[in-house]
Amino acid sequence: MDKQAHKVVIVGGGAGGLELAAKLGRRFGPDQVFLVDSSPDHIWKPSLHEVAAGTLDIHREGLSYAMMAKDSGFTFIYGAFAGVDRAARSIRLDAVMDEQHELFPAREIAYDTLVLAVGSRSNFFGTPGAREYAVALDSTEQAEHFRKLFLRKLVIANNGSQPPRPLNIAIVGGGATGVELAAELVEASKNIRYYGLDRLDPAHSIRITLLEGAGRILSALPPKMSDAAQRLLQERGIEVKTSVRVASVQEDSLTDAEGRQYPSDICVWAAGIEAPAFLAGLGLNVNHRNQIVVDRMLRTDDPHIFAIGDCAQAPWDKEGEFLPARAQVAHQQADFLIPLLRDRIEGREPPQATFRFKDYGSLVSVGHTRGVGSLMGVLSGKSWFVEGLVARMMYMSLHLMHHLAVLGAGRTFVMAIGRLLLKRSAPRVKLH
Repeated sequence: MDKQAHKVVIVGGGAGGLELAAKLGRRFGPDQVFLVDSSPDHIWKPSLHEVAAGTLDIHREGLSYAMMAKDSGFTFIYGAFAGVDRAARSIRLDAVMDEQHELFPAREIAYDTLVLAVGSRSNFFGTPGAREYAVALDSTEQAEHFRKLFLRKLVIANNGSQPPRPLNIAIVGGGATGVELAAELVEASKNIRYYGLDRLDPAHSIRITLLEGAGRILSALPPKMSDAAQRLLQERGIEVKTSVRVASVQEDSLTDAEGRQYPSDICVWAAGIEAPAFLAGLGLNVNHRNQIVVDRMLRTDDPHIFAIGDCAQAPWDKEGEFLPARAQVAHQQADFLIPLLRDRIEGREPPQATFRFKDYGSLVSVGHTRGVGSLMGVLSGKSWFVEGLVARMMYMSLHLMHHLAVLGAGRTFVMAIGRLLLKRSAPRVKLH
């Protein structure tokens, strides 16, 4: 095969997939690098809790895949992944519809190398009623659905004939998503009186309860981070309950394994993740959470297919353990694949290097001026705990680093300045 014809197709434009497409596209161009996604716009998934709370406007923060394809030199293909023909080395895409009209027909896209980076979704663990009554935050559409539902409930409570009763929001899952959403909702609630909802008291009209099944929130992170985050949440009036396993979800309440009930006008499910179910039907080796099993070179059991990010089960250096579903894992995996795919495109035998994850620590936002974090010393192996405004600023820098990887230094600088100036004229919370 002519080495110039080698086509790399990346399915999924999340943190890892988009960075991989942008960096390869700048080198090899749109005839060899293709990115497929079911959405026309990209948003950094860790910021979805801000979209849900209304403190971030997706129409201002979203990045157009077509714009990034033009700037970075890859080809963007709009469509939902429908399957793969491994023998023919092609993927199938569903037709793209706009209301009643077909924008793009169902298509087949040929590949020489396929990279699956389709991310993850909420895992309801078979909990009765969870899928019907709980809201997940896996996509911008779901985050916008929560925002509109939250606003509608607030308006109904404010305009009712009776004195408004508290709006109960139950968040199932005390990981980063649950903690950050709880804190962000408090920030959003401070502004509701300025939007005509004058019968509501932000301090008493909204009750947020965070329910965690483990003995502490942020259980995958150091205990010091858990303690600091819980203290900051409780200072904001959020009720934190640990060692609570939700057994069922009803329309207006939750029930735990001990039979206790918790009132819930809105239930948010952030209790775990799994890979999309369609991955189990591709004929590749997957685990019980539908994640594709990959080796230390991020290869599947098909030599022409790789998988990265949340949809992949990749081995860790720790014996018998696997890499966590975190954005920094996907970022590092994308960087690892660049020289390997470069050699494939150029017709050379790739080196037998193996992926090694470097844990630089974790940062969690707890409001607009607070955060907690644990930073790893790469050389010394020690861990430093950070808290407050310093941690929050470092958290914000992670988003800029992602933009730097996909947009380059010049556009990232202009975008950062532009957003800073727009905040002077834009509403603090999107309540429309």
